Amino acid sequence: MSASLELGDIFRAAGPAWRAAHAGRLPLQQLKVMSAIEHCRTAALGGHVAACGDCGHWRIAYNSCRNRHCPRCQGNAARTWLAEREADLLPVGYFHVVFTLPARIADIALQNKAVLYALLFQAASETMMTIAADPRHLGARIGITAVLHSWGSALTHHPHVHMIVPGGGLSPDGQRWISSRPAFLLPVRVLGKLFRRLFLTRLLALFDADRLVFRGQLAPLADRRAFLRYLAPVRSRRWVVYAKPPFAGPKAVLAYLSRYTHRVAISNRRLLAFDERGVTFRYKDYRRDTAHQQQVMTLGTDEFIRRFMLHVLPRGFHRIRHYGLLASSNRKASLARARDLLNVIPTPAAEVQESGPVTPPPCPCCGGQMVVIQVFVRWCQPRGPPCATDPAGGSA
Repeated sequence: MSASLELGDIFRAAGPAWRAAHAGRLPLQQLKVMSAIEHCRTAALGGHVAACGDCGHWRIAYNSCRNRHCPRCQGNAARTWLAEREADLLPVGYFHVVFTLPARIADIALQNKAVLYALLFQAASETMMTIAADPRHLGARIGITAVLHSWGSALTHHPHVHMIVPGGGLSPDGQRWISSRPAFLLPVRVLGKLFRRLFLTRLLALFDADRLVFRGQLAPLADRRAFLRYLAPVRSRRWVVYAKPPFAGPKAVLAYLSRYTHRVAISNRRLLAFDERGVTFRYKDYRRDTAHQQQVMTLGTDEFIRRFMLHVLPRGFHRIRHYGLLASSNRKASLARARDLLNVIPTPAAEVQESGPVTPPPCPCCGGQMVVIQVFVRWCQPRGPPCATDPAGGSA
């Protein structure tokens, strides 16, 4: 087992054969994602050389691909995003709510990602906003940060939306802050019924507007009567909405968001081994009790790559969205009003540093200052053999 195994290592070793085996059947977006991850922090993307002015140590740093599907590149993106969102937090409890599509609908979504993932966001957010505004429940306008995940822990296709929701909202006239109960936000059974109705009504409208495609085993669903028969079981089944009690505080919210906002499918930390048997990784089996949820799985390399590719997002699709008080169009005014009603002094937003020249980290040998002495372009190596290098490189 290797503690340093990364997704890029697997793609570089097995990607060419996998693409050859599926030639002509892979979407361009998947090919671009594979190429970006394979070339991330390699000579293919260029980079720079830094040298220590004290001991003369050299270090090569290759450029990052910055693709949003690359596990290696998402750490910095998540930290930057969280720093910008920190000023939005209110001194109230935050709830975690999850809306999940039934398996039958998920199969349709896999062939209609852009349309049905957008519908998932729309139906889930409208459900929350509608039930929260009902005087029989909360009677308030709430704020929502929603993040799409399309995967289960074993990389299966399992589309669902995670929501972080403040425990309360503004009254309809904007004159009061209405707090939820300490450990209860909204009734999940009521949420599930409205979510089911909104989603299925709009799904049928998409079908009637000829905006859905059906391929392979789902091809018969292009007939309207077959499509309605296919949906019949999920119309009568309960759609489960999951809600957790409030987090311990704003810091806990940020810690949670840092694990969810910019992750796609699997992190490098979960990869354990890559050999002739395939790829071995950790996953959570939620059917087991908490003490035994952590399990290990080995998938054939082709199957592992296939499962990862299920979660490549359509080009330009936004997987993090904000609604209600947190919608970008009125977020500043809504949060200012909420803080005023909660008698809270706003926290100044952290200034986001503009990108400047590359500043290498201190010398790993003596702690001295490293200075960039050479920049090399794509598919090139630095001039002259360095005295000592870090083959892993870094982000330029």
